[in-house]
Amino acid sequence: MFVGNLSYDTTQSELESLFSEVGQVVGVFMPADRISGRPRGFAFVEFAEEAAAAKAIERLDGYQLKGRSLRVNQAEERRPRSPAFADTGSFGMPRGRGEFKRKGSRRNIRARKRSL
Repeated sequence: MFVGNLSYDTTQSELESLFSEVGQVVGVFMPADRISGRPRGFAFVEFAEEAAAAKAIERLDGYQLKGRSLRVNQAEERRPRSPAFADTGSFGMPRGRGEFKRKGSRRNIRARKRSL
């Protein structure tokens, strides 16, 4: 299950003890930022039984932990990402028909505009 809106100083053991009140916890995964190593503010909790997960959503969604209201819901499968640079323009935005990326430096583009 997905647990969101976590405080950055929440530990894995705190989450495990909180969710173990509802049912048997198999594991807790808290992703960390690649650059800073700081927790990203969400976690995934796995229960031994489906009934415990449903009970956790009912009881702990909106629960106040360290001054933050938790968001607890069923985790969804991650959508597949498109391959890098596949039919995308600048900043990863898809290009529509008729759009093209101009070549050359900005100075050259500005100079061409002024001469027209």
